[in-house]
Amino acid sequence: MRIATWNVNSVKQRMPRLLPWLDERRPDVVCLQETKLTDEAFAGLLGEQLRERGYEAALHGEAQWNGVAILSRVGLEDVVAGLAGAPGFPHPEARAVAATCGGIRVVSVYVPNGRVPDSDHYRYKLDWLAALRASVAAGPEATVVCGDLNIAPTDDDVFDPAAYVGQTHVTAPERAALAELQALGLRDVVRERWPGERVFTYWDYRAGMFHQDLGMRIDLILASASVAERVQAAWVDRKARKGRGPSDHAPVIVDLDETPDGDVGPVVPPPSRPVTTRGAKRLPQAS
Repeated sequence: MRIATWNVNSVKQRMPRLLPWLDERRPDVVCLQETKLTDEAFAGLLGEQLRERGYEAALHGEAQWNGVAILSRVGLEDVVAGLAGAPGFPHPEARAVAATCGGIRVVSVYVPNGRVPDSDHYRYKLDWLAALRASVAAGPEATVVCGDLNIAPTDDDVFDPAAYVGQTHVTAPERAALAELQALGLRDVVRERWPGERVFTYWDYRAGMFHQDLGMRIDLILASASVAERVQAAWVDRKARKGRGPSDHAPVIVDLDETPDGDVGPVVPPPSRPVTTRGAKRLPQAS
């Protein structure tokens, strides 16, 4: 089984890339984030094309913002849209959907950004993560949590820790909340596969960040033990971030039991120009 997660940053905008990518990579289960469409609009836009490819879809969307989905060719059962007990900002947002696919409980999540440390949105993020942990804890053992977690787990997951001082995504409370989620027995299968490697999933559109490989790893696949033990390959499809009209995120792909493309590594192709001097580059928003 091939499981993938991708923050597409608007399904409508990514249509010319999403369908060819599905045909090329042929994932069995795809978790999407930032779909930015109502369920009705998503079905009207993509429903027929997905059915032709053998996919069922579990949707939880809203107009213009947020939105998550699960596409599956291996079954789609017990669909739950939303997250029980999750806070809103101020109203509940479309940030989680879960379904059982091929015997695995799959949870697609788009964690709140947090915006500024210690802001109301930051506290909302931490409360939302606590609700996610409670929901996963109540579920079956065979589980994967996939999506844009908006947290870089460690300093190894950003191009330069010095560039992120005072920013969200790297603060101790956020990382502690992620660690509490993982303490349920969820394993970061990409990092396990590529310890010590430079692996990113997100690059800002501005300032040539992608071409300089100035990124961060915030899109994760967290798998329970019974699923993690089946992993044969885990990698970032960096090719999907290249070219015309990409998302600012690249897909993350995990292969269970067999590897159709082989164990291709953390990036495709390899990074372009790694940063070698600490403090040499700044984030665009800090310039």
